[in-house]
Amino acid sequence: MLVHPSGVDVSTSTLRHLSARLRACRQERGTRWRRVSAGRQALLVLAHLRSGHTYAQLAAGFGVGTTTAYRYVAEAIEVLASLAPTLAEAMKTASTKAFVILGGTLLPIDRIAADRPFYSGKHKKHGMNVQVITDPAGRLLWASLAPPGAVHDIKAARTHGIVDALEKADVECWAEKGYRGAIRTPYWGRWETLSAGQQAVNRSHAKIRALVEQAMAALKTWRLLRKLRCSTTRITSLVQVVVTLHLTCSN
Repeated sequence: MLVHPSGVDVSTSTLRHLSARLRACRQERGTRWRRVSAGRQALLVLAHLRSGHTYAQLAAGFGVGTTTAYRYVAEAIEVLASLAPTLAEAMKTASTKAFVILGGTLLPIDRIAADRPFYSGKHKKHGMNVQVITDPAGRLLWASLAPPGAVHDIKAARTHGIVDALEKADVECWAEKGYRGAIRTPYWGRWETLSAGQQAVNRSHAKIRALVEQAMAALKTWRLLRKLRCSTTRITSLVQVVVTLHLTCSN
């Protein structure tokens, strides 16, 4: 395999943050020696998450074995996933905002046609459903667990406890028509049957709700989430890791 220099478009503060976490983890476990330093391990992990490099590519680039590269990534995922904000923490932040925006996105996976629970009829592909909450400016506050793509957005929102949490925190939330009956949504009906006032309200609603797309796009700048080829049981942890790193980059 040929090896060449490459860049990772992540801030140095994110690299330092991850390095510090990994260094603390090593000290806690009493690790005496590793093939690479905590800083190099952090860079390896960021290259995997941000650029989507495979374990074989990482192994060649960092001079370690493929199994070692996998182990380094798995260790970092375990460390970072636990740092992702919980829904309760997100609601505390949301209560300081004028309102929040809720939306769902599909993370594509490499499933086959027989895997019906993972097939999203809305997106016409296999994937995992992730619910995202943002502030009024479209900045990410929280991302949910990742159930199969066949799960409808409103069902996912109820299952994750989002609807109850919003009501309990008395936070106003804007969302698309798919959340009808639980959250503030546009007027329902064909465009030609709505009054001029209802159409104007729907246009304003769409402009506000569209800001959640910024957060979804920000998540997918971490290229690993654009086409997941790992076990579906690991995807929730990967989403939590990306949320943690994204929030670190944003601060």
